[in-house]
Amino acid sequence: MAVDYQSLAVKGVQALSPYQPGKPIDELARELGLDPAEIIKLASNENPLGPSEKALAAAKKALESICLYPDGNGFDLKQALAKRFGVGMDQLTLGNGSNDVLEVIARCFADANSEIIYSQYAFAVYPLATLAIGAKGVEVPAKDWGHDLDAMAEAVTDRTKLIFVANPNNPTGTVHTADAIEAFLDRIPERVLVVLDEAYCEYLTGDEYPDGIKLLERYPNLITCRTFSKAWGLAGLRVGYAVSSPAIADILNRVRQPFNVDSPALAAATAVLEDEDYLRRSREVNAAGLKQLCDGFDNMGLSYIPSAGNFVAVEVGPQAQSVYHSLLEHGVIVRPIAGYGMPEHLRVSVGLAKENEHFLDVLAEALSSGGEEG
Repeated sequence: MAVDYQSLAVKGVQALSPYQPGKPIDELARELGLDPAEIIKLASNENPLGPSEKALAAAKKALESICLYPDGNGFDLKQALAKRFGVGMDQLTLGNGSNDVLEVIARCFADANSEIIYSQYAFAVYPLATLAIGAKGVEVPAKDWGHDLDAMAEAVTDRTKLIFVANPNNPTGTVHTADAIEAFLDRIPERVLVVLDEAYCEYLTGDEYPDGIKLLERYPNLITCRTFSKAWGLAGLRVGYAVSSPAIADILNRVRQPFNVDSPALAAATAVLEDEDYLRRSREVNAAGLKQLCDGFDNMGLSYIPSAGNFVAVEVGPQAQSVYHSLLEHGVIVRPIAGYGMPEHLRVSVGLAKENEHFLDVLAEALSSGGEEG
């Protein structure tokens, strides 16, 4: 009799479906015989500017030593982060992208007897990390497409170990003010860890928004996670980090895989932190692009969720999947988000002005034809 290997997997893993990333450019080119150079990818919230020249130079230099293992402690990057944010190096945990850090946190502090709270329409990795360790996921219904922080606080039980909060949230782009986040943290018992996922925080401007790192002194149960994949333009190198109390960081670093961030990634991330002009241009291009996209949606009479990130979720109706495929045929990749429980929306990353314009033209054509494939 053939062995049912799926039955051998732990129960939580049996219930998992693999994470579905945005379709790669090369894959679409192969499928439809398109020229990769003419394909526009607006699916994965990547930085349309391309990499920082400083980051690129540092990564190329690091390639000269790839026969050697990277610095397992990431000293230079930790030192740069500590200097930038005014924290101790012993408060930092580096990850192979922030996803890596989120999963390490779940593995360190929860198990099959635990509950982990997260919001409806929140980042898909939260339930994935929860199920993978056999913990019970508690999904709290969203409010206006974003986190209902009051309901999440009320969902805490004696079994709650972790709460994931994305601010801004992906894929909806919703954001909470500093006052709202602090009021929420005030309600959470210190024995429950709150993971504040700030992957898109660099796009926030204004004193009304929270800075999770600055909240650490007041809330010892807080872990703030960030990434170099978005505003810093290093998605392909996979660098993320968590900032927490030294005691929590010590636990995380016991479980973190050795050499989980490679040498070019460490070098590029360290260098890009000094490229303030790149960060400024990233913010400017993003703000202009968001306005361009939303103005286009307004002109087409489409509803969308106001976003604080580098993407926007637009409602195109029951034909969303057909519209998505029509866009693909025209060489434009966006992200269907039915898997997030939003089957009538598409998530569109901000591109360069010319890319945004082309997307809007193709979208208008797809909608006028009822989303039918050519």
